[in-house]
Amino acid sequence: MFISPLFGRLAAAISLVGIIGLAGVLSLRTLGAADHLDPPLRTDPNADTNPDKAADIADIYLFQTANDLIMAVTFGGPQATTLPASYDPDLVYTLQVSNDGDPLTTEFPIQIRFGLDASGNAGVRVTGLPGGVTIEGPVETDLSANGITVRAGLFDDPFFFDSQGFRETRSSGNLAFNNQRDFFGSQNITAVVVEIPLDQVRDGNKLIDLWSEAFRFGVQI
Repeated sequence: MFISPLFGRLAAAISLVGIIGLAGVLSLRTLGAADHLDPPLRTDPNADTNPDKAADIADIYLFQTANDLIMAVTFGGPQATTLPASYDPDLVYTLQVSNDGDPLTTEFPIQIRFGLDASGNAGVRVTGLPGGVTIEGPVETDLSANGITVRAGLFDDPFFFDSQGFRETRSSGNLAFNNQRDFFGSQNITAVVVEIPLDQVRDGNKLIDLWSEAFRFGVQI
């Protein structure tokens, strides 16, 4: 299920978040990035009548606990709760982790692939984890090896945004946001969550940077 040749990079969704030590002090670095429905000519239904929805990275998240680093990448949404998750075997998603304080390097190039078994059940394979660990198994399951845990599946979209207020603000020039309105609150999204012990990824008190990309195998449908 993992034999297609790689033809090219589809899109990059880049967000850099730094973590300093164990105190949990967050430092935000900014860089040009894609978000939902980017690039429009590949993923936006208003620009493409057959959009590559599964390849559309929505958000990435980076959290720290006292002992662990938790990363997540969401894609293929948002969508109605009646729709299934996006497990496209012809896509590669990456979590590019840098721990040397230089956001342009990648010390842990984590790759995420999906596949189907003979019965049509979806599975996930995650490679490039610290220590050369590979984790593989069914989706919607906590998979663990060497202290690292991975879960791929359908989640309530965690992003919060008042899209109505955004449109009204743009059209009127007056702030119209309402924190009781969440466009994503009643929608789902596919996500992969990776939890790694901090001592496997941290390099002293240097910043930890994270960005994500999606690559399409073969030609776009």
